[in-house]
Amino acid sequence: MNQQNSEHSTKLWGGRFRERTAASVEAFTASIDYDCRLFRYDIAGSKAHATMLADQGVLSGEDLAAILAGLSEIEAEIAAGTFTLRPELEDIHMNIEKALVERIGPAGARLHSGRSRNDQIAVDFKLYLRDECDRLVQLLDAIRRAFTRLARRYLGAVMPGYTHLQRAQPVLVSHHLLAYFEMFGRDRGRLLDCRNRLNLSPLGCAALAGTGLPVDRQQVAEALGFAGITANSIDSAGDRDFAIEFTSACALIQLHLSRLSEELVLWSTQEFDFVDIPDRFCTGSSIMPQKKNPDIPELIRGKSGRVVGSLMTLLTLVKGLPLTYNRDLQEDKEPVFDAVDTVSASLAIMAELLSGLEFKTERLAEATRSGCMTATDLADYLVLKNVPFREAHGIVGRAVAHSLNAGKDLSELSLSELQSFSAVIEADVFTVLAVEGSVNSRLSAGGTALPRVREALAAAEEQVGSK
Repeated sequence: MNQQNSEHSTKLWGGRFRERTAASVEAFTASIDYDCRLFRYDIAGSKAHATMLADQGVLSGEDLAAILAGLSEIEAEIAAGTFTLRPELEDIHMNIEKALVERIGPAGARLHSGRSRNDQIAVDFKLYLRDECDRLVQLLDAIRRAFTRLARRYLGAVMPGYTHLQRAQPVLVSHHLLAYFEMFGRDRGRLLDCRNRLNLSPLGCAALAGTGLPVDRQQVAEALGFAGITANSIDSAGDRDFAIEFTSACALIQLHLSRLSEELVLWSTQEFDFVDIPDRFCTGSSIMPQKKNPDIPELIRGKSGRVVGSLMTLLTLVKGLPLTYNRDLQEDKEPVFDAVDTVSASLAIMAELLSGLEFKTERLAEATRSGCMTATDLADYLVLKNVPFREAHGIVGRAVAHSLNAGKDLSELSLSELQSFSAVIEADVFTVLAVEGSVNSRLSAGGTALPRVREALAAAEEQVGSK
């Protein structure tokens, strides 16, 4: 073999080529710096594939034993950090296979029978995301548990509820907290749905058309814990819907964290002064000694752009790709990995922050006693007195205008003042205008009345086992 052929034959696909790959191309196309995190999945897939080939008579028992031992040795070295990753071999798949061939000889070269890097990459990616779905579900359970514990701690405390960032109606603090429990619960469900859809093995579809070698795709799928196999080899080679769906679920998680972070930032200002974020989750100013900055919520809010950006990267990546596999798809992993890392870190630290969050209940209660927040209750009172709602709305609107001009809350008006707007108003109106009366009147399913919130909290605690 001449020197030129020797150099380019280090590529497992090098037989077709007469020139060595340019160094600039090797650097540009290498993905080993980031796809090395898939090594355990690549080895698991290879072991299952090799076992199946041996069962089908494509590999001998001796070859199988050598392959399994060699793969185990390589896995241990990668995990220990003693394995040398070679960028010129492009990716984790080629690095592992080349090392296997160098260690055990021709038996290692037989491993790739009946598969392509196309289906190999897809199965590695699916195995990885399946585990990440499970891990993120655990993190979501942890943050939902933190919300139930806060809701239990502050059960009965009241706060202003907002629309348009204007004080609207009084609600229980626990009711507000359980709103996030529901949001993150939907995130959990989306991940489980995603996991269910991606849990089909593409291995054995080969490059795009299947393989002429005797393979048992179902055996490999069962060995790797998949629920079944994909139905169409062409679709399997170019499919990245599972990665997009997973990253979409991550984007929604991060958006929910961002909304929560925004409220924590607002609530910790002197203008709101509703919560105290523990000092250990805040920082100071290099020039203003009095500052206590809510850096963790701000950073989580800012990181939502990264995760949304990852989703947009994937959507843009596949929007114009013809079937089946195209090298563009090498760009699918970095955005997914970044989304995983960002969302995981954000969920973990937010759950930790929530465990130390304190609500200033007196300040919250005080905030409900201004702004005529029981105006809707007065309108409902009039409706129960047989006043049409639209007429009641106008009556209360005029009463609110009078209250604001007088510098009073509705509950501070005298009975005669209230009766000047409607003769049907009686002394029992003050029960309705009290914050506690307003809150506890919201007995509709899902409402903020204490009995409904107790029920919702008990159901939530049962879901996450927080009691």
